Amino acid sequence: MAALDVIARPRPRPFWSDLRFLLGIVLIVASVAGVWLVVSASRQTAPVFAAARTIVPGQPVSAGDLEVVEVALGRLGEAYATPDSLAADAVATRTIAAGELVPADAVGDARRAATTTVVMRSATDVPASVRAGSVVEVWVAPPLERGLFDAPRILVADATVASTARDDSMLGGGQVSLELVIDRADVAAVLTALSDGSALSVVPSNGVPSAGASSSPASSTGGAER
Repeated sequence: MAALDVIARPRPRPFWSDLRFLLGIVLIVASVAGVWLVVSASRQTAPVFAAARTIVPGQPVSAGDLEVVEVALGRLGEAYATPDSLAADAVATRTIAAGELVPADAVGDARRAATTTVVMRSATDVPASVRAGSVVEVWVAPPLERGLFDAPRILVADATVASTARDDSMLGGGQVSLELVIDRADVAAVLTALSDGSALSVVPSNGVPSAGASSSPASSTGGAER
């Protein structure tokens, strides 16, 4: 009987030594780690400022005007003002609405402020929609003779209302006094109009006053530059 040739078969390798198995494990671990990092990053918050009330251009920005909120902004965090970045003499460079997160470029150095405030009374009634933060036009009607005024024209195209107050006394006649934020370049023209008896009217930026040469608007009273 012929001897049988025994063919030795290689022993199967353990499945964990298979390169494809190891590669799959690596991919699964990397995927789980990536998801964990994304979730962790989304849960990270940072303290930034939000406006506690409406802040108008040129207004000093202090702690009483702001509140600290924790928000998850990720890479956008540097674009907003934080307790560490706000300067002590900062002023608003644009209107910041109440509740709005304060952008870093919305506050600046008071020494570089290009605006100031004046106080005036509107010769015509002011719409109820005009309030702090509203952008308005200031129209002027120069005096012609007693009780008559020239056709109105725009004196300041974009002023920002800082505050309003209505004088309901018998002498005040319900006139509205407004504190307006204007460019310093417009100060001379506004003060001249306040001092020469011109009729000044404040209207929303999309409105047009009705006063003309034949009308007799109440005389405006002067205000002082801050």
